[in-house]
Amino acid sequence: MLYENPEFVRTLQHIIEFVGTFAFAVSGIRHAAAKHFDWFGGFVCGIAVAIGGGTIRDVCLGVTPFWMTSALYIVCTFVAQGVVIVFSRSLKRLDNAWFVFDTLGLALFTIAGLQKTLALGHPFWVAIAMGCITGSAGGIIRDVLLNNVPVIFRKEIYAMAGVAGGLLYWLLFRLGVDVSVTVAATFLTICLIRLLAVKYHISLPKLRGEER
Repeated sequence: MLYENPEFVRTLQHIIEFVGTFAFAVSGIRHAAAKHFDWFGGFVCGIAVAIGGGTIRDVCLGVTPFWMTSALYIVCTFVAQGVVIVFSRSLKRLDNAWFVFDTLGLALFTIAGLQKTLALGHPFWVAIAMGCITGSAGGIIRDVLLNNVPVIFRKEIYAMAGVAGGLLYWLLFRLGVDVSVTVAATFLTICLIRLLAVKYHISLPKLRGEER
């Protein structure tokens, strides 16, 4: 079974959450820089996108929010801000740098949400919902702070990539595939769906308003 070694899963979850925090923090700070926010504003946007989804998930699951259990996640956001400040010119030349970090954060946090929910004994449909919230809610908070329409409501497939990754995770889980292989396959699937959706402008059908 995938969870016969809970210590390994817990360690893997912490690694995923830490790397995901860094990726999302860079994404949020880059968006703030594009709006010419000051350093404090950039940090607020970075921390909002980095911990927002995980915080909502943990509140829904009735556990202490993950970032309250270790200062590493706050430190990670400070490091991300330092990277953006020091290498701002290099990042500016990389037009798609924010997109790459955003995609990595989406994949990593979706997996973290899935694993934590399953480890707490919840059914898989709850795990998929929590994975989607973990990966997407931080971006919604960031966009609201930046006075933008949240990306998941207006552009290519975003949250649905997390749902697809969750379904793959469930399938591999049921087949008894090793957890490291399951995580890798889910990560690659979410990233691939997001990349293809942006490259080929794939999106869900839009709602039609009332004709006037």
